[in-house]
Amino acid sequence: MGDKRRRGAVVLGVTALVAPVTVVAGAGTAQAASCTTQAGPYQKQVEKFLGRPVDGKQSAADCKAIRAFQTKHGIRPNVGYAGPITWGVMDLMRKQKAVGSNPNKAGKCPVNKGRIACVNLSLQLSWIQDGKKLVYGPVPVRTGRDGYETRTGLKKVYWRHIDHVSTLYDVPMPYSQFFDGGQAFHSAKLSMWNPPGSHGCVNMTTTTAKKYWSLLKTGDDVYVYGRKPGT
Repeated sequence: MGDKRRRGAVVLGVTALVAPVTVVAGAGTAQAASCTTQAGPYQKQVEKFLGRPVDGKQSAADCKAIRAFQTKHGIRPNVGYAGPITWGVMDLMRKQKAVGSNPNKAGKCPVNKGRIACVNLSLQLSWIQDGKKLVYGPVPVRTGRDGYETRTGLKKVYWRHIDHVSTLYDVPMPYSQFFDGGQAFHSAKLSMWNPPGSHGCVNMTTTTAKKYWSLLKTGDDVYVYGRKPGT
């Protein structure tokens, strides 16, 4: 989200979900270890997702693989613990992959509007369709976190700014296409699965944002539906 302030505190809920971290003593202070030795509540699911031996027990190799995944997608703390946040990201990836090339199978995004950009908050997916024809996507996106939810409903692209910079957060928002107040499609240089989410905008990879820029124009429809997990 770029130029319209949303009131309300952001409740991340991360503190309550993090793992116990193994600590070692050093020079009279406690220092966090790089990897936890404890198995998490989603150990078996995470092991299966990562192609590790599924035994529900934490090994050094398990921790290394989990920690690499967490680091790649900005999941904190990245100590290799198979907790609910890590599994939530993996489970979302599984559900996104299962959609395949028919993201509007349920018919929730209007097919009578011509070209339209669709955003499924529940699956964190977006695509562009023209009637019933899929034009581009589906692609993973990163929408608003709890307290800054991307607003649902039928909207229109009303302003486009290729080199936009947020006046509220002072961060670049390349390829911005605004469709609801300060909420816009734009590229973001982070993982699309990075929790907890944006400040309301629909974040995209640079490749996707460029493609949306080339396919959409001012006045085109946007339809946002569903509910982002955790909001």
